[in-house]
Amino acid sequence: MTKKYIDELTYTIIGAAIEVHKSLCPGLLESVYHKCLKQEFMLRSLNFGSEFIVPVEYKGIHVETDLRCDFLVEEAIVVELKAVDSIVPVFEDQLLTYMKLLEKPKEILINFNCANLFKEGQRTYVNEYFRLLSDK
Repeated sequence: MTKKYIDELTYTIIGAAIEVHKSLCPGLLESVYHKCLKQEFMLRSLNFGSEFIVPVEYKGIHVETDLRCDFLVEEAIVVELKAVDSIVPVFEDQLLTYMKLLEKPKEILINFNCANLFKEGQRTYVNEYFRLLSDK
């Protein structure tokens, strides 16, 4: 896995989200966008997991939790969906924690409740796992 691959995959994921947003517009429940984005990922032949439990280990012990990640795409990028008026810091904290727990290099936060998804409806985050990837 390379930074270039992750960046290209990011472009594909955001493109899929933009397609869903263009078709449905803002104002629906997050669950509707989730189902439609799942279909768009399948149309684009992306491998993904949906709504799976994020594993938590505390002091060497696996702890049962109800933490659920919206998508893990190509075993590389965590995608979290929202349909809210604004992104608050706790959403970002949650995503950074998911990314750390899953040991993935990048996460995309997508908020479908906005006028322009490309400009204001998506944010990307990277961590130390991204910095360790090859540039090629």
